[in-house]
Amino acid sequence: MTDKVLILDFGSQYTQLIARRLRELNVYAEIQPFNKVPNELGELRAIILSGSPFSVKDENALLIDLDKLVGKIPMLCVCYGAQLIADKLGGLVEKSDKREYGKAALVMENNDVLFEGIDDASQIWMSHGDSIKSVPDGFTVIAKTNDIPVAAFKSNDGQLDHPVYCLQFHPEVTHSLNGLQILDNFISKVVGCDKSWTPDSFVQETVKKLKEQIGNDRVVLGLSGGVDSTVAGSLLKKAIGDQLVCVFVDNGLLRKEEFTQVLRDYETMGFNIVGVDASERFLTELHGVSDPEKKRKIIGRVFIEVFEEESKKIENIKWLGQGTIYPDVIESVSVHGPSVTIKSHHNVGGLPDKLNLKIVEPLRMLFKDEVRKVGKTIGVPAHLINRHPFPGPGLAIRVLGELTKDKIRLNQEADHIFIKHLKESGWYDKVWQAGTILLPVKSVGVMGDERTYEFTVALRCVNSVDGMTAEWSELPHQFLAKVSSDIINQVKGINRVVYDISTKPPSTIEWE
Repeated sequence: MTDKVLILDFGSQYTQLIARRLRELNVYAEIQPFNKVPNELGELRAIILSGSPFSVKDENALLIDLDKLVGKIPMLCVCYGAQLIADKLGGLVEKSDKREYGKAALVMENNDVLFEGIDDASQIWMSHGDSIKSVPDGFTVIAKTNDIPVAAFKSNDGQLDHPVYCLQFHPEVTHSLNGLQILDNFISKVVGCDKSWTPDSFVQETVKKLKEQIGNDRVVLGLSGGVDSTVAGSLLKKAIGDQLVCVFVDNGLLRKEEFTQVLRDYETMGFNIVGVDASERFLTELHGVSDPEKKRKIIGRVFIEVFEEESKKIENIKWLGQGTIYPDVIESVSVHGPSVTIKSHHNVGGLPDKLNLKIVEPLRMLFKDEVRKVGKTIGVPAHLINRHPFPGPGLAIRVLGELTKDKIRLNQEADHIFIKHLKESGWYDKVWQAGTILLPVKSVGVMGDERTYEFTVALRCVNSVDGMTAEWSELPHQFLAKVSSDIINQVKGINRVVYDISTKPPSTIEWE
C-alpha cells in the first residue's frame, strides 16, 4: 500500500502546488477541504495544513479541531496553518500593518533535520498578512528572517508523540529556492515515507482496481484525441480489453484531417472504436450563432445527444468512462466551492443519468503532467502523449463570431501550416499550446497588382505548466515571418497575420 499524505486546504492559491511537489518526490498526496478532517488517521503518514487568504484573527476564520491532529500524526503547517497552530495553542499572532509579501533570506536558529542540506540565507517566499510574534509553550523557533522573528518553529523533541513543524513561508513555490528539499526532509527524515508513488506503481494499482471494479461489465468511453481521454482509454483497455467500447465523434470542428488521422491511430492501438461523422448535425445547430457561450452549450448538448444515440446501439453497457483529472476533482470540492464560471466546457455532463450508467474515472487522482508520464509508461504513442491541449468545442471558439464551413476551412488551413512549422522546427514540444484564431475582421491587402479584402488570423502560442497561468511564447521573428508568409500565400481568403502577445491572466489562452 502506497504511503499517503493528506493536505487540508484552507483556500490558498498554492495548495495544489504542495500536492504536486510531494508527488514529484514520489509520495502520494491528496487534497481535502479544511473541514473534512478524517475521523480515522490510520492510513495517513502525515497531514499538511495549507495557507489561506483568511486571517486567523478574522471573525470568519477557518478553524479545525486541532486536538484531533496535534500529537496524533506528523504535521507540517504552512503559513495560515502555522498561524493557526500558534494562535490556538497559546502563542501570539497579530495582524501586520502591511502584508509581508515577496522574497526573504532564511536564517536558521539551529541544525534541525528539516533544514538539512539547506544553505544559510537561502531564499524563501513570504505571502501573509498575520505575523507570529511568539510561539506556544512546548515549541521552539528554528528559523527567522532579517524582518520577522519567527519564520519556522517546531514542537520540542519528546513534547508530543508526533512532531509538528510550522513554516510562515511557502516552500512549495519555486521562489523558495530550496523549498523542495525542505519538503523532502519533512517527508523522508521526519515522517519516513517510502516514496513509492511512481507511474509504474500507479498503473499496476489502477489496473488491478479497474478489474475488480468493473468485473465482466462493458464500458463506453468518448475519445477525443486528447491526452486525458487517450490515457484513460489505454488504462481501461489494459484492464478489461474489448469490454471497453470507444466512441469518437467528428463535430466538424476538429483540425484539418484530424478525425481520419486520430481514428487511424486508435485503430492501430487496438481500440474497439466507433467513429461517428456528425459534422453536418453540429454545423446545422450552430448556424447563425455568434455568442461564444451559446456555441459551447450547443456543442455540449449535441455531443450528448450523439453520444447517447451511439451508446444505446451497444449492448450491455454498465459504465461510462471519463478522462476526469485531479484539478477537476479538487475544483468541485474546494474550500470555496466551485469557482466562478469563466466559460462552460464541452463534457459529457448528464450522460450517466440519461443512460443509467455508473462512472469510472481512472485518472481522477492525477495531475496533467502525471497523466503524460502514465501514458508513456503504458506505451501510448509519443505524438498523442505530447499533443497540445485542444478545446472541447474545437474550432468553434477559434473562429470568432458566426460559424460557416468556409471560415472553419480557412482556420483549419492556417492552423495546419502553423502547427506543421512548429513541429518541423522543434518548437512544438517546447511550448504548451498553439493554434490560430480567425478574427471577424477583414482588411485591405495587395497581392500582385490586385487589391484584396480578406480575413485576419491571429497566431496564439503559450508556455504553461497546467494552463492555469500562461506566458506568450517568444517564437523567433524569422519563424513567425515564414509562418505568416506561407499562410498568406497558401490560404486564399487570409491576407493578414498577427501574433498574440497576451499573458494569462488577464487574458485567457483561447479567445472565446
